[in-house]
Amino acid sequence: MLDHLIRAATVVDGTGAPAFAADVGIRDGRIAVIAEPGAVVEPARTREDAHGLVLAPGFIDPHTHYDAQLFWDPYATPSLNHGVTTVAGGNCGFTLAPLHPDRPEDADYTRRMMSRVEGMSLVALERGAPWNWHGFGDYLDALEGRIAVNAGFMVGHCALRRHVMGPDAVGGQPTAGQLDAMLRLFHDAMDAGAWGLSTTQSSSHSDGDGAPVASRHARPEELLALSRAVAEHEGTQIEAIVAGCLDRFTDDEIDLLVEMSAAAGRPLNWNVLTIDSAVPERVPRQLLASERARRAGGRIVALTMPILTPMNMSLGTFCALNLIPGWGDVLGLPVPERIARLRDPDVRAGMLRRAHGEEAGVLRRLTDFARYVIGDTYSAANEGLTGRVVRDIAAERGQEPFHCLIEICAADRLRTVLWPMPTDNDPASWTLRQQTWQHEDVMLGGSDAGAHLDRMCGAPYTTRFLGDCLRGRKLVGLEQAVRMLTDDPARLFGLRDRGRITEGHHADLVLFDPERIDAGAARLVHDLPGDGPRLDSRPIGVVSVRVNGVETIRDDEVTGAVPGTVLRSGRDTRTVSTR
Repeated sequence: MLDHLIRAATVVDGTGAPAFAADVGIRDGRIAVIAEPGAVVEPARTREDAHGLVLAPGFIDPHTHYDAQLFWDPYATPSLNHGVTTVAGGNCGFTLAPLHPDRPEDADYTRRMMSRVEGMSLVALERGAPWNWHGFGDYLDALEGRIAVNAGFMVGHCALRRHVMGPDAVGGQPTAGQLDAMLRLFHDAMDAGAWGLSTTQSSSHSDGDGAPVASRHARPEELLALSRAVAEHEGTQIEAIVAGCLDRFTDDEIDLLVEMSAAAGRPLNWNVLTIDSAVPERVPRQLLASERARRAGGRIVALTMPILTPMNMSLGTFCALNLIPGWGDVLGLPVPERIARLRDPDVRAGMLRRAHGEEAGVLRRLTDFARYVIGDTYSAANEGLTGRVVRDIAAERGQEPFHCLIEICAADRLRTVLWPMPTDNDPASWTLRQQTWQHEDVMLGGSDAGAHLDRMCGAPYTTRFLGDCLRGRKLVGLEQAVRMLTDDPARLFGLRDRGRITEGHHADLVLFDPERIDAGAARLVHDLPGDGPRLDSRPIGVVSVRVNGVETIRDDEVTGAVPGTVLRSGRDTRTVSTR
């Protein structure tokens, strides 16, 4: 007997093949039968009519930070609501394990680091997760059997360094004995099921004390030693971030990434490839790393987002503007002193010079302050400004736009919510994206779901992209769009029996209305432990989501089931060799 029968669905199977009408039967968590509509005679415990609806494999998000959130939110919302059934976590060199058993202060250090570098609520981190693990396997075991999505995790280089070197991980170099200990710890994590190594050398990543995170101090020989260790385990990967990910790689960064992938004989992915017609030379420069990796026996894959993800910011908290060279010195001051400095015309002029200069790199996208939209305000002086564009307000006041923005924020004691409007929403940029997506070493992803919770909401990229493909720009067809969200990441990670609708595969499925599929606007909700805020977005047109055959979402409501699996390397992934 079948557990469930989906009748007369339009099946888009994830391979890129043309859609077809079929009945799909599920038994014991897997797809048991795919047949012509009406041809299945085997009885089923439950059934539904899916006429006019599309049935696709569950979407796979290759870059998330749900490492902590899954403890208080096993549904990984809003990703699961938007059809994501498998998430990859432990990215950017940051994981919650391993933790040294004799240094309980390491957990506090990790929480403060995650709060700073990934924009997670410190209160939520403190109250929402049990922090009762030490080894990486203990962490995976703590999630097993209590999550609604499938989740796999890289092991973070920062955690490895901290465990072995303690506070010296920041600023220090490991002795030969410490490097051996780090490698042993890494092998233990891989034996427990870690997907591979994640690391960061990015100048944008600082810990809770404002110091460069631990992995930023690692020299190439340490990174290559860890990369060679990856090669000793089945079904493993590397994920790496360097400073040039934000704009353009240096020659040394390309050399490092190529050597790491070649040493491991495994794919290495990075994020995020920003595509902008105003900087046409960026894409070929970034993809040069992929070209060179293939010649060296490796593979480097760039993640890129298929939508423009709105991101808000505030001059009162750490945000992307702090990363512009010279800006952090001003924006890191106490609020009263910060306001005084921002009101100084000479300071503002200097900040604008740095913001518009070559050194700002990709952050120049955020420096057209006339295009900013004012969000929430907190003072009588700013009443009525919400939703208005700074350019218009500045014209009314006879002020330069950045000066105008500063005065608005100063009236709110810098709490004003600001929404920079994208500068790369032009037809030429979308054409360049369409072309870049066809590259063999470019893959959709980079949502950062689970991170930067009150600043951005990248999780809905799946449904928004499909809606755009069906009713918007139509840059790719439905079958190709689904493949890009399912089979492509499944093949990169070597996921066993996932990413396609085929008999015998795990029944990770999304049923949606092609006439309506989309994502709602981001909205601020207060549902984190401690009543903390985060941005949320509701799906449109998603009828049902199944994970391992069990329905987890019906009409945007969680069912309460937690059928997800902690995906472990080797058991749930096979090796994708580059050699």
